[in-house]
Amino acid sequence: MIFLWRFLLVLVLTALTQIGGLAYLVSLGLARLAGWRKGVATFSVFLVVYAGATVLTQSVAPVFGRVPLSCGQTDMPLAVRSPLFCALNRNYVTPAMKTAAIALARHMEATYPGTVTLALDANFPFLSGFPLLPHLSHNDGRKLDVAFYYRTSGGEPLNGVTRSPLGYFAFEQPQPGDVLPCAGRHDLLSFRWDLDVLQPMFKRLPLDEARTAAAVSWLSTRGQDLGVEKIFIEPHLARTLGVENEIVRFQGCRAARHDDHIHFQVRPHISGET
Repeated sequence: MIFLWRFLLVLVLTALTQIGGLAYLVSLGLARLAGWRKGVATFSVFLVVYAGATVLTQSVAPVFGRVPLSCGQTDMPLAVRSPLFCALNRNYVTPAMKTAAIALARHMEATYPGTVTLALDANFPFLSGFPLLPHLSHNDGRKLDVAFYYRTSGGEPLNGVTRSPLGYFAFEQPQPGDVLPCAGRHDLLSFRWDLDVLQPMFKRLPLDEARTAAAVSWLSTRGQDLGVEKIFIEPHLARTLGVENEIVRFQGCRAARHDDHIHFQVRPHISGET
């Protein structure tokens, strides 16, 4: 039975962090060599091994064509929303994507001084095709989610703040008459979760439509020069923000909702400086 639990734990850690399953196996071996049998000791070893592997990954990932978005810099207009994304190794992108993301953030800061653009889920550091659940396409380093921009009820811009702790799942609900391409569908295999029970728990912050629209507009125009090829946002928001464009698309009814964040991706084999 203990073998089964350990096997399941390896699977879960691998799915959540990509390197966590291997780190757990190494920690089991080290704990056994040291003669430690208690779970607390093994867990402590795992934390040390995992932390070391996470730091090492930052140096090894570029060999595989991925670079990390920094979680430590506070003087950049691009910031990762939560340290959890970095702790779980979900902050890796191709150099071209990093170039595009930084360019977007610098544009937003130049247009709206003081603006900080928040990065959410990116990709794992290794192996194209390795899924970053619950996303369907974040598996090759070319995808990145960024948070919406919010303001106070008085209209003052907010920075470093999202309605939900991770920047996800606090949806901008459609209004009567909005385009709803998934209305009436009840797919069994779908990540399109409405999460109605969670909505009252999130902060009530107005969407900063001007800044959010400016970000999508830049990505769909000037961003194309940096390789941006596709942007996902819900149709009702694209219309409300006035950002409808040939590369601003609907992600489909089986993928997660995109009225809580902006997803964009760059073309493959685009060179980029970080």
